[in-house]
Amino acid sequence: MAEVAATDAPEKPTSLRTVIAASSAGTTFEWYDFFVFGSLTGVISKTFFTGLPETAALAAALALFGTGFLFRPLGALVFGRIGDRAGRKGAFLATVLLMGGATVAIGLLPSYTQAGIIGPLLLILMRIIQGFALGGEYGGAAIYVAEHAPANGRGKATSWIQSSAAFGLFGALIVILVTRTAIGNEAFDAWGWRIPFLFSGVLLAISIWMRLKLTESPEFAKLKAEGNESKAPFKEAFGAWPNLKLVLIALGGVMFAQGAVWYTVFFYVQTFMERFLKVAPETINLLMLSATAASAVLYVVFGWLSDRIGRKPVMLFGMILMTAAYFPGFHMLSKTLNPALAEAEAAAPVVVIADPADCSVQFDPVGKASFLSSCDIAKSTLANAGVSYKNEPGVPGKSALVRIGSQTIPSTSAAGLSAPVAKAVKTSVETRLKTALATAGYPPKADPARMNLLGAFGVLLVFVIAATALYGPIAACLVELFPTRVRYTAMSLPYHIGTGWVGGFVPFTAFAIVTTVGDLYSGLWYPLAFTVISILVCFFLLPETKGKSLS
Repeated sequence: MAEVAATDAPEKPTSLRTVIAASSAGTTFEWYDFFVFGSLTGVISKTFFTGLPETAALAAALALFGTGFLFRPLGALVFGRIGDRAGRKGAFLATVLLMGGATVAIGLLPSYTQAGIIGPLLLILMRIIQGFALGGEYGGAAIYVAEHAPANGRGKATSWIQSSAAFGLFGALIVILVTRTAIGNEAFDAWGWRIPFLFSGVLLAISIWMRLKLTESPEFAKLKAEGNESKAPFKEAFGAWPNLKLVLIALGGVMFAQGAVWYTVFFYVQTFMERFLKVAPETINLLMLSATAASAVLYVVFGWLSDRIGRKPVMLFGMILMTAAYFPGFHMLSKTLNPALAEAEAAAPVVVIADPADCSVQFDPVGKASFLSSCDIAKSTLANAGVSYKNEPGVPGKSALVRIGSQTIPSTSAAGLSAPVAKAVKTSVETRLKTALATAGYPPKADPARMNLLGAFGVLLVFVIAATALYGPIAACLVELFPTRVRYTAMSLPYHIGTGWVGGFVPFTAFAIVTTVGDLYSGLWYPLAFTVISILVCFFLLPETKGKSLS
């Protein structure tokens, strides 16, 4: 019997160091693929949405960035079922193949100018494939590492999976910066943007090689040897109240905040700096590289700390810190990166005085609205200029007025006019408004000589501390929260709803709120609301999981 048992024993598990290295490296490459797109939304909008106005094109690119996240929960369900029935290793080997293939394909797609609507349609398809693949990646990598790690070191071990996101973003920004510097901005915008996408083919080959060296996790191997693997993961994870309750608590108590905080800190802040503060892309890249480098270390620090004092207090600290930092932090970014803009806003605030019935929502992601009323022309000009403004009701039936400090500029309606005449009217209003803005001290772009880059980095560092304190212990917390039989399925769905639907749409939704309301900082209410919800759910309902057995 002893000989038979020895013969049937599973192969020797891979060492923890190899497990962490291979899992983190593969996840790094997948995050690289995903983040290249997020970091190039400005160029993507010009390449694939040429036919849209500037604001609409950027909104469309941001919406497309979110589209990849929209399909992440579906990938979580499909690969979660595979991982819980057939094994962890095979599931996340398939995800890296899909992600890498789609990313390389984006680098080969024709632009709107070259192929018309076919270019954007193919781009949408590739983003869907990317999101679908990433939906199965994180859960598999986190579980695989956690099921190899000792109970008292699970937080630190799995925090390397979180760091892989930083390495992926860092790698994406490095490749973009090097390419842009080597060939120049004009060539980069024309064709050089394809290089970071094509470079992922090299990373894909390395990732596949590393993951092929792995064996199955010991927890799942034991479960499979005993014949106890789940035959119906969906039913067990979501049809049984004890498991479903944990799924809902994980979503509301951790993942709402994770999505809101992380994508505000690492993505929306880039849109804010480029679009509203008019900071040069090279400066933004350098700031984000510095912040991302700091985050790579802090994930592990907070993961280790959660092994000592618990997952819950560390994550709550991150949520509360970010809640306190949202509005003061973004205001401070304005003062450090574009002080002239902050000074102009204080000295000569912009007010649009118009009949509310004359005003439309200043957000048009499909580029169909013409914005021809006097209020719409004024507001669209201010939105395109990235200028914050307040609204005051005007006299019904009268044309809108724009007050810039002591100046009052009348707007004009172009409704009912022929296209050439309407265009001339809009151009006239835009010219007068831009002249008045310049007279009031509103800068066309941030002045590098006046930037306080150290101060801006300090703000970003506060954001990063909050994001890493929340994200560092999350993998260990989620893995410990769910039973082995349905762990892949049960933890992947709330994770990707939180990061995909809440987080992935932060840049798009916040930008939409700003262009609708007129206040540069109003978009922050979206991530703030989700963060506050998570603080309450986490504090009152989330159990502490530190040291919990995974069996």
